[in-house]
Amino acid sequence: MAQLFRRILSPIDFDENSIIALDLACKLAAQHDATLYLTHVVPFPVAPVAPGGAAPSSFFLLEPEAKMRLEQLGRERIPNTVRYEIVSPMGLPVEVILRLEEELATDLVVIATHGHSRSSVGHLFLGSVAERVVRRSVCPVLVVPPP
Repeated sequence: MAQLFRRILSPIDFDENSIIALDLACKLAAQHDATLYLTHVVPFPVAPVAPGGAAPSSFFLLEPEAKMRLEQLGRERIPNTVRYEIVSPMGLPVEVILRLEEELATDLVVIATHGHSRSSVGHLFLGSVAERVVRRSVCPVLVVPPP
């Protein structure tokens, strides 16, 4: 039987539901002997930086901290039988996820949703990363709703 999925992208935001989605991604990776790409997109700083100015010092701690948390999550949640790599890029979550999808030649994205109702204020102002990824993805996307 041919491998259906060879590369699975699992975006994580460290909430409970993204951990549930990671567990599902691990099961799929094990079943298909796929490589799992575990990622957390580090957002750009919210505070504007003046030209020639320095970013806030806490900004520089975000990437290493994200990578450290992903490494810990990998050790704790991903079985030894599953190959995985960690990527913790910086940028706008939807754009980075879609870029990684292409760069890694991903066959599947397994992503959690927060379950905001369409009428909620959070959905109106922020939208849903999962929803926007589904709309623009070039590969299948498995959306994991909250329990």
